[in-house]
This record gives sequence, structure tokens and C-alpha cells, in this order.
Amino acid sequence: MKADKRTTQLARQLLKLSLDADGRPSAERVAGVLAYIEKTKPARALALLHAYHRLLAVEVARTQAVIEHAGPVSDAIVEQIAAVMTQKYNRPIVAAPKPAPALIAGLRIRVGDDVYDNSALGALKELADATAI
Repeated sequence: MKADKRTTQLARQLLKLSLDADGRPSAERVAGVLAYIEKTKPARALALLHAYHRLLAVEVARTQAVIEHAGPVSDAIVEQIAAVMTQKYNRPIVAAPKPAPALIAGLRIRVGDDVYDNSALGALKELADATAI
């Protein structure tokens, strides 16, 4: 079910209402938006919810650095990565470590659509791509 132009515009307005003063999605505000949608039952509510969910997921990904790691990673490194990403993107970034044994060694950091890969698996893939040419 694809949202029409008016539904997409309403979803964008609802997303703006969901952000706190720092520009991050707030659980309380999202709950308020969902309560509003449930109470008012706008036309094409399902399409509106799909569009709102998609926009909210993108916004959450923009404010979160997912740090995939093969081995143990200290809290100090996680905090340092969050500080560097906050400075780089000029907005608050929250770090979320996630174990990924397939990386073999190293880190892969994802902020929104940006991926920073410094893992053994990434290096092996680059090597394989370079030799395939």
C-alpha cells in the first residue's frame, strides 16, 4: 500500500512532532503521535502508519552508531566512537555495540546509510573484488 502525497506530508509532520529538542526521536512523543492517530482515525490510516514508521526508522538510524565487533570491545572505545561520530555528524549519536563473529577481527560502524568497515572480513572482500577484475 503506497501512501499518496497528502499522507506522506502528514507522516513528515508527525515525524517532526516526534523529535525532541536535540532532534532525536522521543518515546513519549512517538506514543503521543500514535495515540493521536488512534483517536482521530485519519483517512488511509494504515498507509499513514507505514509512511510514519519508515520515516521514523530512518531517523533512528541517523542518530545511532551500530558498532559491529568480532571480539570484545571496551566501554571506553564505544564512548570514544560515539564522541567522534557526534563531532563528525554535528548531531548527538548514540553508540550501540553488536557482536558479529563473522567479521573475524576489527569493527564495522554503521550510522544511517554510512558504513565504516575496518574488519578482516571487509579486507578479504576488497582483496577478492580486486583480484576478480
